[in-house]
Amino acid sequence: MGNRGMEDLIPLINKLQDAFSSIGQSCNLDLPQIAVVGGQSAGKSSVLENFVGRDFLPRGSGIVTRRPLILQLVNCKTEHAEFLHCKGKKFVNFDEVRAEIEAETDRVTGSNKGISPIPINLRVYSPHVLNLTLIDLPGMTKVAVGDQPVDIEHQIREMLMQFITKESCLILAVTPANTDLANSDALKIAKEVDPQGLRTIGVITKLDLMDEGTDARDILENKLLPLRRGYIGVVNRSQKDIDGKKDIGAAMAAERKFFLSHPAYRHLAERMGTPHLQKTLNQQLTNHIRDTLPGLRSKLQSQLLSLEKEVEEYKNFRPDDPTRKTKALLQMVQQFGVDFEKCIEGSGDQVDTNELSGGAKINRIFHERFPFELVKIVFDEKELRREISHAIKNVHGVRTGLFTPDLAFEAIVKKQILKLKEPSLKCVDLVVSELTALVMKCAVKLGSYPRLREETERIVSTHVREREGKTKDQVLLLIDIELSYINTNHEDFIGFANAQQRNTAVNKKRAIPNQVIRKGWLTINISIMKGGSKEYWFILTAESLSWYKDEEEKEKKYMLPLDNLKIRDVEKGFMSSKHSFAIFNTEQRNVYKDLRQIELACDSQEDVDSWKASFLRAGVYPEKDQTEQEDAAPTDTFSMDPQLERQVETIRNLVDSYIGIINKSIRDLVPKTIMHLMINSAKDFIHAELLAYLYSSGDQNSLMEESADQAQRRDEMLRMYHALKEALQIIGDISVTTISTPVPPPVNDSWIPETSPNPQRRPPVAAAPPPSRPPAVRGPPVSAFNNSLDPFGAPPPQIPSRPARIPPGVPR
Repeated sequence: MGNRGMEDLIPLINKLQDAFSSIGQSCNLDLPQIAVVGGQSAGKSSVLENFVGRDFLPRGSGIVTRRPLILQLVNCKTEHAEFLHCKGKKFVNFDEVRAEIEAETDRVTGSNKGISPIPINLRVYSPHVLNLTLIDLPGMTKVAVGDQPVDIEHQIREMLMQFITKESCLILAVTPANTDLANSDALKIAKEVDPQGLRTIGVITKLDLMDEGTDARDILENKLLPLRRGYIGVVNRSQKDIDGKKDIGAAMAAERKFFLSHPAYRHLAERMGTPHLQKTLNQQLTNHIRDTLPGLRSKLQSQLLSLEKEVEEYKNFRPDDPTRKTKALLQMVQQFGVDFEKCIEGSGDQVDTNELSGGAKINRIFHERFPFELVKIVFDEKELRREISHAIKNVHGVRTGLFTPDLAFEAIVKKQILKLKEPSLKCVDLVVSELTALVMKCAVKLGSYPRLREETERIVSTHVREREGKTKDQVLLLIDIELSYINTNHEDFIGFANAQQRNTAVNKKRAIPNQVIRKGWLTINISIMKGGSKEYWFILTAESLSWYKDEEEKEKKYMLPLDNLKIRDVEKGFMSSKHSFAIFNTEQRNVYKDLRQIELACDSQEDVDSWKASFLRAGVYPEKDQTEQEDAAPTDTFSMDPQLERQVETIRNLVDSYIGIINKSIRDLVPKTIMHLMINSAKDFIHAELLAYLYSSGDQNSLMEESADQAQRRDEMLRMYHALKEALQIIGDISVTTISTPVPPPVNDSWIPETSPNPQRRPPVAAAPPPSRPPAVRGPPVSAFNNSLDPFGAPPPQIPSRPARIPPGVPR
């Protein structure tokens, strides 16, 4: 039966397949196996029962096999069966095996004759079987019966294709002899996926039911409708025999007698029957495994390498070892602290390329979101001038003041400084939210110990919340300090003399002319009637906004000066996935063509915020929509008194100058305060105090209790790891000593009609010159003989059931 080591490999591959299935992963190794295909009632189940020598498969009319049955036959001294879904339970009574198959089928498919591609794994141990792995598939049908789905034919076809398209799968095409072989469903579908016939074995059943005076001699001699691997005939029990509980052993004896006594098959008797079919399949599967060994070995090695790192910590694992628990606790807390610090400082081993997180997101809050919120509040021009006017009038009372009052300046400045509290506190809230998310992200690695992960998240998050209160108090204190003393002697403050000579336009003098502030892609949202939305390459400088066709900047589409431009928020469109903002002219002029404003769109809100911050640097500020406030304002809000207008302008310039100083200070100090009191404090707490808090929060044993999933995963991982190592060891032992038999030469299979809707496109087999000498029995892999032709047109040589002896005279 070939090399003994090879026989040991088939059960090992079965165990390896179970190891993958039991942890819910598909086995990507495409292990060598034999798929049984054929029409309904072709005798597939009877062939498998004859292999085992027991009645164990469901019987009846219509579709009986409704789920793939992966049947693993293992040669063993005792006889019993096991299901993968019933671990540890041994079935000695094969009637119970049949009942379990029916129950498991109904559990997934229901009782309405529907089908499912989820396989049932059955392993049969017996002294009467040879090592084989076969898959019993549903019989092909044409018409839906009863309450079957109308596309039952398509469903069955798809299921068969999942198995037989794999190059590692041999196809056992079962066809009854009392039907026209040229219309065999099994041979048609086999030719689609295996047009050269390298993997197809023909089986002819029901030879005893042929009409009197007819026989299948030409078919079995591979003359009439030749297949590369030829045909093997079998005689199964009739329905009457099955109903009468005829013993399979007696049926096998009757089959043997049939072939020996039948005049048409007498000369083929030694190559016919179930025992010969089983031996042939065992030999061919053995040879097939040998041919797939190089690919199988490389896949096993890649699987093993991927497991090495995970298994390393499990090799010397003892769940009840207290020293292991202590070591694991220390290592995990230390790793948590390292991960948290790396996420903040930006030196992580694995850089996230999909989105900003950790320190990068906090940096964006500090330098884009927070400055934008500050400027948005302070530069509310019309409202500010109205407030200055009211303040001057209220300070003067009934008198008409000759000089610009200091009190009006202080009142306006303090009111503007108070407005800084909201964005400053909002900045703290955003950072707290990001830190909390960061704690959750870094705690994922503690998932093996649910209680430890829960306690770590709770302790660190509680500390962050405590520091949040102190940070907010300190931020408010910074603003209160600014309110307590208005320092008009500050070196950057313009003073009254300069304020009277300075106008707003000079005050808002921009950065260096033509300085490029930002480049990037933006979409201009325009209605379809006016050309539709298009994406352009934008360049923002200190004086203008230009856009080009592409990044090469050769074809300029438009250039827009930044004078009198403002930014306005735009709601996200109902059908749009992009985020938008608008640019408009404060003097009601058209911005682009006949548009009063242009909408610019980005892929994310983060990009919008970043562009807004860039526009701020260029001197383009946001403006609130104050239409309602203007409509409600009394008519005497602004006086036409030239002296009052000059005083308003003077205080406006003073306020602008002083608030610029305060803004600069707050923009610098708030991030520093948050960094010191909250972020650095959290890092120090994790490194210095987290472990002590964990020890005081509960018993160490309860903290380090593994989750059930983790324990199961560890067991499965170790089992798979050892199975892979054992498989590789056995493959190494047998790869050079296995005896192989070459595949028979190609035959003419043009007789099989191509009526399938989805034939596989494969090149025809090219005729090769005849070999100068017959191939030796011990030879190269199967692929080396794919294109050899028998020069004499003789039937292909049959596959021997055991290693053939090299005849004398044949060169070695």
